[in-house]
Amino acid sequence: MDLSTTYLGLNLQNPLMPGASPMAHDLDTVKRLEDAGAAAIVMHSLFEEQISQEQFASIHHIEAHAESFAEALSYFPRPGEFVLGPEQYLEQVARIKAAVSVPVIASLNGATVGGWVEYARRIQQAGADALELNVYFLATDPQETGGAVERRTLDVLRSVKQAVTIPVAVKLSPFYSSVANLAAELTEAGADGLVLFNRFYQPEIDIEDLEVVPRLELSTSSELLLRLRWLAVLFGRARASLAVTGGVHSATDAIKAIMAGADAVQMVSALLVRGPQHLRTVRAEIESWMEAHEYESLHQMRGSMSLTRCPDPKAFERGNYVRVLQGWRA
Repeated sequence: MDLSTTYLGLNLQNPLMPGASPMAHDLDTVKRLEDAGAAAIVMHSLFEEQISQEQFASIHHIEAHAESFAEALSYFPRPGEFVLGPEQYLEQVARIKAAVSVPVIASLNGATVGGWVEYARRIQQAGADALELNVYFLATDPQETGGAVERRTLDVLRSVKQAVTIPVAVKLSPFYSSVANLAAELTEAGADGLVLFNRFYQPEIDIEDLEVVPRLELSTSSELLLRLRWLAVLFGRARASLAVTGGVHSATDAIKAIMAGADAVQMVSALLVRGPQHLRTVRAEIESWMEAHEYESLHQMRGSMSLTRCPDPKAFERGNYVRVLQGWRA
């Protein structure tokens, strides 16, 4: 059974890999992921704000000027609260690269063009085989247009691409007015891959203490549906590699994503709950399903349920929408 795939120009034995998460903090966990069959290791993100903080002279300096800093660093964790600071992150890239034989994909999380982009070059020098760029930005200014938000993402990508020669994937949110158009523009600007989608963690309100508090909820398989739609739309249209992240918990989920068009399948929540060995289970179940359904390779299966296989995608989408709304019975 041939599970091999190509993602970001990297030849992988199978499509399964951990997504950006705390699992990369611990070298023993990383080795267990590789032993369980991870085709690549995606590291957690190094944040633009971490690098910006380090560029200040000291934490005291940050505290003295936090309210005047553009990103309101007084709301952001202090440097000591991160498991790995910027320099330690680079060291961890090198340690993971030395410890495993599979590709290592680092991650940068930012929203503006600035000096932090230089870390892309340093990450490459530390040994990363590719870079995942997570442009996480919540547009709250009513004067800022959707076009301006997209230009910011494109500018960040272009700056990073100028800094490195390794492949760069862009991790997107689903909340752009035209995901398909932005995907085309990102590919034109040099994106080697697109990761669908970032999960926006919604803050909670504490009605007793009158505070906004962070809240983390792990994904469920129901979140995969949105990703399947856009994988199916972009397959055969975007020249970049496609990866799915968010909502993949089982072999069935992974098979759906591949049929929709994914080159790579990232898993986080399922691995945090069930441990690295869950990768081995998912891979074995994919192989069993493919054998039972007479698939000889992943390539044969990929994109088989995409919109390129539909003669009239727009009519199909409208028809499906209408049928769902009209199909409810009390």
